[in-house]
Amino acid sequence: MTGTIFDKGLHGRSGKYIPENDCPVDEALLPIQRKSSLGLPRIAEQGVIRHYMELASKNYHIDKGIYPLGSCTMKYNPVVNEEIARDNSFCGLHPAQDEADVQGALELIFNLQEALCEICGMDSFTLQPAAGAHGELTGIMIARDYFRERGEDRKFVIVPDSAHGTNPASVSTCGFTPVTLKSDERGMINPADLKEIISSETAVLMLTLPNTLGLFERDIGKIVKIAHDAGVLIYMDGANMNALMGIVQPGKIGIDIMHLNLHKTFSTPHGGGGPGSGPVGVREHLSAFLPIPGVVKKMDNFEFSWGSEKSIGKVHSYFGNFNVFVKAYAYICRLGAEGLREVSENAIINANYLMELVGRFYDVKYPGPCMHEFVASAVNLKEHGVSTLDVAKRLLDYGVHAPTVYFPLIVKEALMIEPVETEKKETLDSFAEIMEKISYEAANNPDLLHEAPVSTPVRRLDEAYAARNPDFRWHERK
Repeated sequence: MTGTIFDKGLHGRSGKYIPENDCPVDEALLPIQRKSSLGLPRIAEQGVIRHYMELASKNYHIDKGIYPLGSCTMKYNPVVNEEIARDNSFCGLHPAQDEADVQGALELIFNLQEALCEICGMDSFTLQPAAGAHGELTGIMIARDYFRERGEDRKFVIVPDSAHGTNPASVSTCGFTPVTLKSDERGMINPADLKEIISSETAVLMLTLPNTLGLFERDIGKIVKIAHDAGVLIYMDGANMNALMGIVQPGKIGIDIMHLNLHKTFSTPHGGGGPGSGPVGVREHLSAFLPIPGVVKKMDNFEFSWGSEKSIGKVHSYFGNFNVFVKAYAYICRLGAEGLREVSENAIINANYLMELVGRFYDVKYPGPCMHEFVASAVNLKEHGVSTLDVAKRLLDYGVHAPTVYFPLIVKEALMIEPVETEKKETLDSFAEIMEKISYEAANNPDLLHEAPVSTPVRRLDEAYAARNPDFRWHERK
């Protein structure tokens, strides 16, 4: 058992080797002054290093193996992008510097905005939002102010049941009422169903495209026409854009507002590595509502633009998470148009290949063809008393991270799997073989799965209890 750093520091071995300060020190006059020691562990430097190296070795990450989290795009990110972002020319900047002193940074922001417009077929982008959910909130704020400016009192936003889970929260936060649109037997939107619930009081139709089942809406042309004929804006949750780059430009098919996740599609760290970035793009009729400031090019200079009176204002204290912009822009420049399309093609090929293998042993309610991800189900293992959670925990014993489980909610015992474009065929074959072994164990030794994981440093936790009774403080043992 690793134990805590406090446990290992109980014996009073100190790493202190800096001499005491023998210079006069003025007493600080503070309203509240600590009267006791900090209670830090007393442990030598080598002990500290070994402790945290041991902890790090227990962590699972993308450099260890496949990380098939559906909807999260946990792919390998090129180290060169990290090196570029760490260059002092970028990380030594301060956001309050004068425009004239940061022309290179402003040029990068401007060029990234232009690149995202080209990739997505949109007219304008803001890079301010700090994550995907922040981006979708920004998008709905833009829609809200757009209708206010037109004097239209629209109350409802249609959210398909195959959308990302944060969509209804963004809708409610902006004062709209979410209306659920159920998927049909294909896992998609039926235009006839949409026509029944859309009205003059509908403000926005929110699409996750491809949706959380990994499916592209085949009736997108009809869907767009129904919405636009009713004066409804179409918002696209672009978190899954890594399936569309170089293949579909959302703005060209009628999307009015969309967000991207730079920290998923464009190679910046996602999950533990952050921060995130959720740029929002709009078509021309909504450009004036984007957050300020924007970055514009005038002659040979780059400037902040504060000009729009219709703007929703700032959604970030400065201009967005700049360090992420550097990595994303490096990724786009390195790959170019053909490379970005290849990323999406490889993601689609990998997902369909793995779906075919996994579908031999697990239920696939919506077989596709899928885009970058698919949703399998352990519902066929229920006859053995085995659940999706049992499968996920057993995967840990095989040294593989589990996929997203129990989402989307429209699939019982869901296993949402995204192999991503950076995984090779041998890795996908290995993952499929492990899934096959687990299905065999479910039929022949279900108790093994109920006890899983059995080989990890920590066994199965009571997650419900932990979520309701968190304890983040170390308590000294008496």
